[in-house]
Amino acid sequence: MQAGRSIRISYSGRAGGESRSRKGRSASVVDRIWSEPPADLDKLIHETSRRYGVETALVHAVVRAESAFDHLAVSSAGARGLMQLMPTTALEVGVRDVFHPQQNLEGGIYYLRSLLDRFGGDYRLALAGYNAGPGAVERFGGVPPYAETMDYVERVFRYRQQYLLSQRARPRRVLVASR
Repeated sequence: MQAGRSIRISYSGRAGGESRSRKGRSASVVDRIWSEPPADLDKLIHETSRRYGVETALVHAVVRAESAFDHLAVSSAGARGLMQLMPTTALEVGVRDVFHPQQNLEGGIYYLRSLLDRFGGDYRLALAGYNAGPGAVERFGGVPPYAETMDYVERVFRYRQQYLLSQRARPRRVLVASR
């Protein structure tokens, strides 16, 4: 595999083969195709987020930014699964199968929770730590001046906002008791 290229296989299990990296495609195409996960994955994200006390919208946005909801995603750097865990991080958080959606979410959200705790609940610093590593955030005393990391943090915030707005617009089910 060439550097900068990813293997893409959709959540539904259909092979997508090797494709250009997301940087090679327009953001609007990626946003349009993968803006929402399948219902079962959405439920899994919600339940796991609540269990770890991390905002569902934030986790939803991280998964969208990291893998476009593709549980079999592999980056050119070797990050894997929905939350794009590096092998060493996966081991540290107890994930045995990085391609298993539940395990990957458990490990990724646990790691994100630890970063939120480490950086006093600051979403920007936690996201920068998720992308560039917590050591880089501490060395620079904030979001590292890496273009990739700054773009990542802004993209996650944009996806979070889109998710929050979509939840407000989503019709709520109302149960009416009958006699």
